[in-house]
Amino acid sequence: MSTLFYFIVTIGVLVSFHEFGHFWVARKVGVKVLRFSVGFGRVLWSYRKGPESTEYVISAIPLGGYVKMVDEREGEVKSEDLPYAFNRQKLSARSAIVAAGPVFNLILAVVLFWVVLVVGEEGTRPILGKIEAGTLAAEAGLLEGDEFVAVNDKRTPTWSETLNVLIGAALDSDREIKLLVKDKQGREEERWIKLTGADVEDPEKLYKRLGFNPWMPRLRPVIDKVLPEGAALAAGMKSGDIVISADGTPIADWQQWVEYVKNRPGRPIKAEIERDDARLTLTITPKTVEMPRTEEGEAPKAEGKIGASVVIPEEVKSALKVEYALGPLEAIPAAFTRTYDYSFSTLKMMGKMVLGQASVKNLSGPISIAQYAGESAEIGFVHFLKFIALVSVSLGILNLLPIPVLDGGHLVFFGIEAIKGEPLSEKSQLFFQQIGLAILVTLMALGMVMDIQRLFQ
Repeated sequence: MSTLFYFIVTIGVLVSFHEFGHFWVARKVGVKVLRFSVGFGRVLWSYRKGPESTEYVISAIPLGGYVKMVDEREGEVKSEDLPYAFNRQKLSARSAIVAAGPVFNLILAVVLFWVVLVVGEEGTRPILGKIEAGTLAAEAGLLEGDEFVAVNDKRTPTWSETLNVLIGAALDSDREIKLLVKDKQGREEERWIKLTGADVEDPEKLYKRLGFNPWMPRLRPVIDKVLPEGAALAAGMKSGDIVISADGTPIADWQQWVEYVKNRPGRPIKAEIERDDARLTLTITPKTVEMPRTEEGEAPKAEGKIGASVVIPEEVKSALKVEYALGPLEAIPAAFTRTYDYSFSTLKMMGKMVLGQASVKNLSGPISIAQYAGESAEIGFVHFLKFIALVSVSLGILNLLPIPVLDGGHLVFFGIEAIKGEPLSEKSQLFFQQIGLAILVTLMALGMVMDIQRLFQ
């Protein structure tokens, strides 16, 4: 239920701000607005100050919204309202109204990123773990224990920020990526990696090819949380249990236990554990989880999962934790830069998908957005704000695409009108809108398919 709640909050904020952009500019240029609706379908709540005032509405389906303006193309308009009709406004005014929605989404992203930067983010220090042979990390000469300082001269104080900047840089696949790292002795050195177009086609391939795994300290195999409906709970495992051995093999640390479980999907494991100074033997059968293909034609690999986490001592958490914040003035250009970077990355990825240079696995639908909303909110308020900012960027860029039925498509129609000196015929506009609707429905269907595949994986 919390996931659904945060999903509705996210969509509600983004849609409200988007539609408010259309509404505010429409009012400023003198267009009469009949209804401002957040959501579609059955009206749950409405308010109107007077018979000639705008009606404010919240509707049942929170997956969008609309601003209904006086417009002769949509019905009969009273003679006294004709000067305030959308279709009678100058081309510049109509263009401003249409563009305002996505522009307001980008403005919202700037504001939210500014808040995040001023309040400060808490994250994990970007320290590299084990480097596997054949990865770009190994080819670049990176070593376990190296800490990222910057990527392409952009400071990367946390692991998540490092990955975000790396992904943005990876989209420019024809050039090298400059890494500034600090070794265990504190010396800063430059390293370089080069990506090909094939590396960025699929997100799973990209992560595997990079080989950037976070450093994990050696932890005692002490159970922290036992997840509901997991194999650990079914076997009787409890928080505080210490794993001593598995099928007679001594377990020295948590990573060894994880690898042992991972390599035995669906196979019973006799685990000796210590609980309250007593030794017990539990039979745990890891659930089988199908992992996605990593190469073309390769069969999916199955891994074992038991649904349990490890106790991380406070001193280890403190050593890995980093806080990053900027002053209010310093955060202003940084917020604009983040919004620009994410906008550019979004456009670049969309372009690569259209050209077939990137996999449709990069698409996300409402299920993924709901999951990410819930997960980010659980981590903390700042992470939730950052998530909303990222989705706001995506929504703004998506709506600016030159696809009929989207704001960008209407702007294309206006551009043609500016060149021709007259609007496209209603028949032509309807034809292109049908094509645009088909494209949009296809994208939504693909996003849903990708969401469902991720759920099963």
